Amino acid sequence: MAENATLDATAAAAAAGDEAYLADPFVQQLIKQLRAQDAHGAWDGKSDLQLLKPYIHTPEERRAIPIMGDPDPETLWRLEIFYNAIAVAIERETGQMVSPMMKMSHEGFGRMVLIAGRLVVVNKQLRDVHRFGFASLAKLSEAGTKFFNEAVAMIRQYPAVAQFGAGD
Repeated sequence: MAENATLDATAAAAAAGDEAYLADPFVQQLIKQLRAQDAHGAWDGKSDLQLLKPYIHTPEERRAIPIMGDPDPETLWRLEIFYNAIAVAIERETGQMVSPMMKMSHEGFGRMVLIAGRLVVVNKQLRDVHRFGFASLAKLSEAGTKFFNEAVAMIRQYPAVAQFGAGD
């Protein structure tokens, strides 16, 4: 009986923590990007947490993914949506247009860059893309927010370079 109460308290604490992360500006933008992809309303009944579930891999789920493998189209799509959400969040914060560009091999190795004007604000080497995901909603939020904060700081440090068409 006490064990069930402990499990219920742990689940309630996790749900409260998830609610805080769901309110994070980056996570909100990611949810908006995902919902915008649903042209036919198939996901209207899904909660925000259900939409984000493909980004979260428990340790057991991660162990089930082979170490070597080629990324499937859905995983590549999720990766693009993740970085698109970062780009849009940066644009909204700074007013500078941000363009994502990805170069990926069929084996899941490549690079993702986000560019504002002539300034590369995110430069991420990608490996093992078939395993793309995060251990928790907190880790997802931390990763996106870190990219966002670093990019915004860089644009504010080099505004002339970040302006689209600067010097043309």
